[in-house]
Amino acid sequence: MSDLPRHDDQQPDPLGSFDEIIGAETDRDPDLAVIEAGSRTLRTQGGPPQGEAPARPEDPEVDQALREVEGELAGRWGETKLEPSVSRISALMDVLGEPQRAYPAVHITGTNGKTSTARMIEALLGAFELRTGRYTSPHVQSITERISLDGAPISAERFVETYRDIKAYVEMVDAAQEYRLSFFEVLTGMAYAAFADAPVDAAVVEVGMGGSWDATNVIDADVAVVTPIDLDHTDRLGSTPGEIAGEKAGIVKQGATVIMAQQPVDAAQVLLKRAVEVDATVAREGLEFGVVSRQVAVGGQLLTLRGLGGEYTEVYLPLHGAHQAHNAAVALAAVEAFFGVGAQRAEPLDIDTVRKAFASVASPGRLEVVRRSPTVVLDAAHNPAGARAAAEAIGEAFDFSRLIGVVGASGDKDVRGLLEAFEPIFAEVVVTQNSSHRSMDADELAAVAVEVFGDERVQVEPRLPDALEAAITLAEEEGEFAGGGVLVTGSVITVGEARLLLGKG
Repeated sequence: MSDLPRHDDQQPDPLGSFDEIIGAETDRDPDLAVIEAGSRTLRTQGGPPQGEAPARPEDPEVDQALREVEGELAGRWGETKLEPSVSRISALMDVLGEPQRAYPAVHITGTNGKTSTARMIEALLGAFELRTGRYTSPHVQSITERISLDGAPISAERFVETYRDIKAYVEMVDAAQEYRLSFFEVLTGMAYAAFADAPVDAAVVEVGMGGSWDATNVIDADVAVVTPIDLDHTDRLGSTPGEIAGEKAGIVKQGATVIMAQQPVDAAQVLLKRAVEVDATVAREGLEFGVVSRQVAVGGQLLTLRGLGGEYTEVYLPLHGAHQAHNAAVALAAVEAFFGVGAQRAEPLDIDTVRKAFASVASPGRLEVVRRSPTVVLDAAHNPAGARAAAEAIGEAFDFSRLIGVVGASGDKDVRGLLEAFEPIFAEVVVTQNSSHRSMDADELAAVAVEVFGDERVQVEPRLPDALEAAITLAEEEGEFAGGGVLVTGSVITVGEARLLLGKG
């Protein structure tokens, strides 16, 4: 039987409350509303906040203060409405005293793998006793996840304080610009200010979208990382990997070191051309560094990596999939470059410290197991390339006899390509939708799914709680010991909501 919360005569139905609270949040950003609603309705079942996805603050005053900040941020342009320029964020940095220049940085762009790679780089730098700041997006459950210090999301109190510290300067810039600062621009300003205030020894910064005109690109990083480039956000970045690479290459600054994951040929050509133009040094996966060997291990994989300074053997990574092994190779090379390995110094990094760092890495919502019997796995794949990587990793790391998919995707994504990537591994698929305004209508998604899977393999459940219940029931039809499983995927928002409903965070 499923252990999802159930309604009975003695207890209120938390999943019903989930919908009611979301519906009441009409004046706020739907993404923030659903995160709050899930936290409030499931807090008693999920227990106290744990790990990397904090729940709402338990102190009512702090909770109210955070809500007010979230409300003010949600009143700005969302992350999907962009005006390609760094003029506003540059103006904000100017009045704040250029906080982004107070520390060295590793800047990360690419299509897939950015957040996992950022977490690995953060873990490595921290293991070498550097105080780190990490800025990533989007968040899985709580907005505070986006800004981390020393490997953990900043507290709600500190998030509120940081916003209040820069609010007057934000309003000053708003008044002087044609358009107000966006949601993402203000958060970026908060992150850079929080890092300077800490202060951090190194910042690990993930772009929001693209590179050249991304708000994060006011930073001048000595190490630029480019994870694999594929087709995503094609309406804004370009229709080919080469065109998209042209935007992402904008993070490569004069004299920097570029750590380049394996790329399509046209993307690689664009990146190398940019490196020549700004006299940057390039390290390429498969040539200067890479994965020597990997084997599946309990809870992850055991790697031998070749870095810029030599080989690193017996590295345990508690994440699944070949794509995560490649992310690890990129992260290692980035940290070597940060410390000057291969340039100023020849010897490799301390192997025991490297092993310790990788063994500590976690990446919520990336092939994350959140339930057993049947096993429920969450993965935030939201484009065909990410889906192909997840599908390959599922086949390698899990021995499912029958896998049921739960898919809720954004309407602006290549949903057909995503579904086609998962079709070979899903026995059946339950299509649903999350509570974001960007979510594709479940019936529209079902129409595409039927074309890919056939009518007999598609079930429609518009409410995510019902979709999870249906998928778990289908997986349980195999019997307790038969190896049925569920994969929830299609969107970071879908994964974040599912994580809350299943009692995580």
